[in-house]
Formats: sequence, structure tokens, C-alpha cells
Amino acid sequence: QLQLVESGGGLVQPGGSLRLSCAASGFRLDTYAIGWFRQVPGKAREGVSCISNSGGTTIYAGSGKGRFTISRDNAKNTVYLQMSSLRPEDTGIYYCAAGVMRLCHFLIDRYGSWGQGTQVTVSS
Repeated sequence: QLQLVESGGGLVQPGGSLRLSCAASGFRLDTYAIGWFRQVPGKAREGVSCISNSGGTTIYAGSGKGRFTISRDNAKNTVYLQMSSLRPEDTGIYYCAAGVMRLCHFLIDRYGSWGQGTQVTVSS
């Protein structure tokens, strides 16, 4: 059974940092591209970052460029999202998702497996 589990969320002050983890079980993560998505109440889920199966390609949504870094450790079957200089507008539930794709993108329906999400709250 394919399973993704996110962790690392929490409450952080503006300007702080968090590292989210996405651990996979039941399948080899290195055969999938992994995307991070954020959802806030009343809004559609939006893409934050994506990393290709090899790790050679990464993309970021505009809001995270220069502040977020996505990486993967295929030996640990885990993908990370390092978030720095956090802002209140980064608040939301962060989901990781796995998809088979040649190029990284944020098309939600192309991601077949999703985690349960981890809450990130940026507030003073």
C-alpha cells in the first residue's frame, strides 16, 4: 500500500524556519516526482514546490522562491521542504504528493498519492 506521511509542521513566528518531511512507505520514492501543496480554508489547494524523481529538477511557486528549498534523500525514501523567512501568508496545511511525470508541475490531478497533511502556522 502506497503511503506518504508528512511531519515537521507547527507554530512559528514570522521570519522563522521549519523543515517539513514527506516519508514514503510501500513504494520506492525515487520512481516518483514529489510535490508540496498548501491549502487554506476557502481556497483551492495550490502548488508550493516540486522535485523530479532524480532530484535534478526543482520548481517553486513564486511566493516560495528564494525562501523554500526542496530536496530528497532517496536512500531514506524521504523528501524535505526547508522553509525559511516564513510569513503569515505561508500558513496552511501542507501536503506532499507523488506522481509519475516527466516534468515537474502543479497539476493536482496528475498526482496519484497524497499524504494526510501537516499544519503550518506562522504567527506572532
